[in-house]
Amino acid sequence: MSNITDILHSIPVDPLTGAISVPVYQTSTFVQEAPGVNKGFDYARSNNPTRQVLENLVAKLEGGHSSFAFATGIAAIDAVVKSLSAGDEIVAVDDIYGGAYRLLTHVYQKLGIIVHYVDTTDANNILEKINEKTKLVWIESPTNPTLKVSDIQHISKIAKAYNALLVVDNTFASPIAQRPFELGADIIIHSATKYLGGHSDLVAGIVVTKTKELSEKIKFIQNASGGVLGPWDCFLTIRGIETIDLRVPKQSASALKIAKWLQEHEAVDQVHYPGLTTHKNHEIATRQQNGLFGGVVSFSLKEDTLEQAEQFVTQTKYFKLAESLGGVKSLLCQPCKMTHASVPREKRLQSGIQDSLIRLSCGIENADDLIQDLEETFSKLISKQTTLI
Repeated sequence: MSNITDILHSIPVDPLTGAISVPVYQTSTFVQEAPGVNKGFDYARSNNPTRQVLENLVAKLEGGHSSFAFATGIAAIDAVVKSLSAGDEIVAVDDIYGGAYRLLTHVYQKLGIIVHYVDTTDANNILEKINEKTKLVWIESPTNPTLKVSDIQHISKIAKAYNALLVVDNTFASPIAQRPFELGADIIIHSATKYLGGHSDLVAGIVVTKTKELSEKIKFIQNASGGVLGPWDCFLTIRGIETIDLRVPKQSASALKIAKWLQEHEAVDQVHYPGLTTHKNHEIATRQQNGLFGGVVSFSLKEDTLEQAEQFVTQTKYFKLAESLGGVKSLLCQPCKMTHASVPREKRLQSGIQDSLIRLSCGIENADDLIQDLEETFSKLISKQTTLI
C-alpha cells in the first residue's frame, strides 16, 4: 500500500505565496522570455502547472514513471488504443466497461484494430486468443459490474511471452488497495471520476506508464490529440486524492458488510463481491488487493426481470439512482439499461450481467443505514407482489 503520508507531502506548497493548496492556473498560455525560452510551460494543451502536480501525484501513488490526465476516463482509454496500428490485436476482459466496449467495437474495429473478448478470471483463456499480432492484453480487476477478479501477475507473464503490454484498469480497486505495476502491469488506467476524485463532482481519466519509453508515447498522443484535463478539474482531483486513504477503507468495510447481508436475503439470487469467500477468485483478490475489496457490490434478484430490477432501483432512499461510482454518497444503477446499455444482450448475459443485476456503490454513510434502506426497499417489492397475488 502507498505511504499516504509521503504522498500527501509530495504535493508542493506554492513557492510564490506559500498556499497549502495547489493553485488553479486558469490560463491558456504562458509568457516567454524569448522563443522557446520559458519557465517550463508554453501552451496549456501541452502542459499546465496544476495538471503537472496531479500527474506527478498519481505517478507516485501508483509507483509509475509518469501519468497523464485526460478529460474523461474514455479519453484516457482512447489515448492508449491510439498507440496501435491497423492490424494490431487486443485481448480484452469479456465484461469490459460498456463505454470501452463501445469505443473498441464501433470506433477502432472499423479502423482495423481487432479485439478478442475472453473470460480472464482463468488466465489460461487468454492463451486461446493471444498471438504474435496481440499488442495489448486489457483487463479490469475487479470488473464492472460483476466484480470479476483476474490474476494480474499470471496474466503479465503470458503477455510478456508474446511481447504484448498488459493494461490494467485499476479504477475499482484504486491505488490504495491494488498496485498493478508491482504485479507486472505496463500501463494503468483510471477513471479518476471515481475513487481518485471521490466526490461525484468531476469527470477525468488518468493513464499511468511504467517506463520512460511508454511515457514518451502517451505524452505525444496526449499533446497531439488534445484531450487534456482542465486545471479546475485537476485541482478537484488533487483535493480528492488527499482523502482517498480515509474514504476507500470505509467504503470497502461497508461494502463487505452489505455483501454478507445480501447473501442471506431471500429475494437475492447471486451476490458479486471479491471480499466474499464464495467469490470465484477470492484468494487472488485477497493477495492482490491488500485486504481491501472495494466499495462496489452487485447482486441479481431471484425474479430475474428488467421490471423487477427497475422497481428496486427507483425506490431506495439513501442509494441514489445514477451512473458512476466511488463518491462519498451512495449510488445504485441497473447496468443493463444504464452503464452497459451499449453491449448486446446476448453478450451481456454471457459475461454475467443479468437483466436483474443491480450495482451498488457504497459511500461513506453508516453501513447500517444503507442496509436499512435496502431492507425497506425489498419489503416494498415483496408487499407489492403479495398485493398483486
